[in-house]
Amino acid sequence: MDETLGTALRRWRDRLSPRDIGRTARPGRRAAGLRREELAELAGLSVDYVVRLEQGRATNPSAQVVASLARALQLEPEERDYAYRLAGLLPPHDGTISTHVPAGVQRMLARLGEFPVGVFSADWTLLSWTPAWAALLGDPSGRTHSERNLVRAVFASGPGGLAAWPVQQEGDTLTSALVADLRAALVTYPHDRGLVDLVEELRSTSVEFSRLWDEGAVGLHVSARKSIVHPQVGEVTCDCDVLTVPGSDIRLVVYTVAAGSLDAERLEFLRVTNGAGADGSPHPGPGLFSAP
Repeated sequence: MDETLGTALRRWRDRLSPRDIGRTARPGRRAAGLRREELAELAGLSVDYVVRLEQGRATNPSAQVVASLARALQLEPEERDYAYRLAGLLPPHDGTISTHVPAGVQRMLARLGEFPVGVFSADWTLLSWTPAWAALLGDPSGRTHSERNLVRAVFASGPGGLAAWPVQQEGDTLTSALVADLRAALVTYPHDRGLVDLVEELRSTSVEFSRLWDEGAVGLHVSARKSIVHPQVGEVTCDCDVLTVPGSDIRLVVYTVAAGSLDAERLEFLRVTNGAGADGSPHPGPGLFSAP
């Protein structure tokens, strides 16, 4: 029998273990791999939609949905392209920005659950994040794809960027570095329509971005001190570092605090309580989240 997207999704889901997504398999767990509920949460989809996909009743998933499933299932690039073809879609072609997060990076993030880490593509769109990121900075899952772009957010609202509450940063190196990054990305991906449109949009809506772009701004990402004014615990001061993945344009933004400090206590409180929002509602439970 020919393989379908549904049978492939079940096969890929069965081969992952809870530990691969940063969870502990409890005694008595019958599913060897991921449950449908876990895959749905990781991919930002409804459980019903995942069931319909696996049963072949949802036959026209969008490229965005397939990309999210590929990240959640930690597929290798060849498997991701196979998933696109099974869905009747063309895989992402060369010259466009990849949203694929390597499986090794995802496994690493699953074991770094205590740290707030965000994973970004070459145009600085947030692809996935750890629960601690959502707890510290606010849950990004309710934002649209365009609203998850860090460059757009920074030039619209300041250094807080994607945070749901105020963020103060020492120094002013971020904007120049982000503009330099987009300029480099445009050289690498000149035919990426989304990237071209983003640059054109920011040049027309942000005086600062337009000035830095016209000046040929050059900037490097350096370790920065940021203070997040969280509505539940008050100010949390962190070191923020940007790490790159060799052989990929994926960037990791990592927040850390000094062990034993008051900031560490506040961050740990947010982590274990899932960073209950200002209205008292909790964020989703542990695991690595990804954008649909």
